[in-house]
Amino acid sequence: MMKKLAIGAALALALTPAATFAAGGGEQHIEDFAFSFEGPFGTYDQHQLQRGLQIYTEVCAACHGLKLVPIRTLSDEGGPHMPEDQIRAYAAEYFEVFDPELDDFRPATPVDHFPENNAAGAPDLSMMAKARAGFHGPYGLGINQMFKGMGGAEYIASLLTGYTGEEKEEAGSILYENTAFPGGWISMAPPLSDELVEFADGHSNTVHHMSQDVSAFLMWAAEPKMMARKQAGFVGVLFLTMLSVLLYLTNKRIWAPIKGKKTA
Repeated sequence: MMKKLAIGAALALALTPAATFAAGGGEQHIEDFAFSFEGPFGTYDQHQLQRGLQIYTEVCAACHGLKLVPIRTLSDEGGPHMPEDQIRAYAAEYFEVFDPELDDFRPATPVDHFPENNAAGAPDLSMMAKARAGFHGPYGLGINQMFKGMGGAEYIASLLTGYTGEEKEEAGSILYENTAFPGGWISMAPPLSDELVEFADGHSNTVHHMSQDVSAFLMWAAEPKMMARKQAGFVGVLFLTMLSVLLYLTNKRIWAPIKGKKTA
């Protein structure tokens, strides 16, 4: 009986339409974006990650940190895969870190992490995409990601594109209507606007496309080893499949003489 109830609950959650409800929040609309890293054979788009890094640096870093991400990982294969000399120049140009030995700030180096930034209580984005993977209840189980391929990256992209332009003042603070945020109102002003960031490759810089680029980058920041895990999982499934076939054939061969005997 309990098994039937559990299956029924899972099916009900899987069939819930795009307008979903988060734990403790109001109605949300999460759009299902098509990211390159989705699916068992999906991979990160290197150029998209580099554009996402540029958007984070020029827009998001003013308020949000990435304290759990080492700057050196920008050179990792499967990630932004930037040359080491570019990473050194990037770290020194854009970030400063506090050095206890110098008792002062110094330009960041690749061995440092992205600086922490808690301006105006803004959350750190290191694990945001992973934390939001379970935006559809039961909280934290990632039902949408399991059944629809919709996870934290879709939540972030939907949030960035979900501003309606409506505002209201509440308790001395300005709130902005957002169709993706639980409750419908968020204190963060729209961070992106069309043509806000210029890309060297001439890629589209509309809010819709920039939202996907920065969401993909934050997905990589939260799950930098996702591709390696997918590859290991594929190898494991392939190995177990071959082992199952060999065990079946071995079992059939061992019992063949006995099963072939005719009873009197």
